[in-house]
Amino acid sequence: MDRFKNSNENPDFYFSNSEGAQANAPVKQSAPHNAKRKKKSSGVGSTYLFFIIVICVSVVVSIYAILCMNDLFAITKTKSNVTVSYSQAIESADDAIDILAEKGLIRCKNFCKFFVRFRDNFITNSRLGGPYEAGVYYLNGKMGLEGMLVTLQGDTSSSETVTLTFPEGYTVPQIVNKLSENDVCDKSSLLSVIQSTEFTYSLVTNLKASDSVPYRLEGFMFPDTYEFFINESASSTVRKFLENGDAKFTEKYKQRAEKLGYSTYQIITIASIIQKEAANDEQMKEIAGILYNRLEDTVNFPTLGCQSTADYITNKVAPNLSSTSSHTSEYYMAYYNTNNSSTVVGLPAGPICNPGMTAIHAALYPKDTSAKFFFHDTKGNLYTAKTYSEFKQKVRTYAPYLEY
Repeated sequence: MDRFKNSNENPDFYFSNSEGAQANAPVKQSAPHNAKRKKKSSGVGSTYLFFIIVICVSVVVSIYAILCMNDLFAITKTKSNVTVSYSQAIESADDAIDILAEKGLIRCKNFCKFFVRFRDNFITNSRLGGPYEAGVYYLNGKMGLEGMLVTLQGDTSSSETVTLTFPEGYTVPQIVNKLSENDVCDKSSLLSVIQSTEFTYSLVTNLKASDSVPYRLEGFMFPDTYEFFINESASSTVRKFLENGDAKFTEKYKQRAEKLGYSTYQIITIASIIQKEAANDEQMKEIAGILYNRLEDTVNFPTLGCQSTADYITNKVAPNLSSTSSHTSEYYMAYYNTNNSSTVVGLPAGPICNPGMTAIHAALYPKDTSAKFFFHDTKGNLYTAKTYSEFKQKVRTYAPYLEY
């Protein structure tokens, strides 16, 4: 029994039912159940949060990728047209894409800018990166990014062409109507380009719209035969007229105008009146000489006395004015009527048609004459006079039906 006396000092075994054994048994330390549950809950919560973040990021990236692809391929875009217009040329794709984004035609402009740079540098030689000519364009999201930028570059969506002839003396309304009737482009876009788009051609550089002039580019839409694409852009269409005229009106002509003491705009205005007043090419230089005689003596001849300037407003401008036009035909008449009862001294506010080269040449190289008056009979014969009394006498003799 002695071996049990010091059992508390170094026990080798214990009785399971012994109170002392129970009292002296080593206690195993264990974490409280609540602490375990908190630790486990904290780990599960972090995992859930991580997966939620991953899912949200994936959704955002997926949505952005879908929007980017939609900008490029127009998968869900509509065909509703949006008018995009700018008066000055755009040099870079970045600026053009900013405009498309402002118009709501694309949503991911930074991606689109990256795509254009990547495409132009690594994929194809046909560049989308500009420049883009000034003009008015009708775009819709269904074109996709590439289609819209190609349109802004002035390229056409059709290979079908039409050849049209515009005679000398045609006015802007006549030209616009003919282009529209032959499906080249619509009237509103043409008129918008004619009134507001800036071009770099020397004849029209810095030519601004004026309240007194119905059509800014009247006189500069050079008459000729042209080939157009069906559904061509308005700016591309107008450029063909201006480029032709710019090539025809040479530096020699500009120097000659300066020598005469007139601006290019004034020479074109005079040429347009010659174009309308002459019955044939042979009469143009003589009529030019008479016009200059009156312009150089506005004290005795304050008005040109040409019916053609008032007819321009009555017959060409008035029928083409709409309810949204800035001014009425009566308003414009105050700037164009050069009859004897007119208050317009000298030239009207602007050209009254688009003259041909013969009329322009006559305006630059008029016939030296002392005549101050002219008129035609019903056969187109030209009669001139130095004085008003001589003029009246010739009218009674050759054209008594005229009212002077």
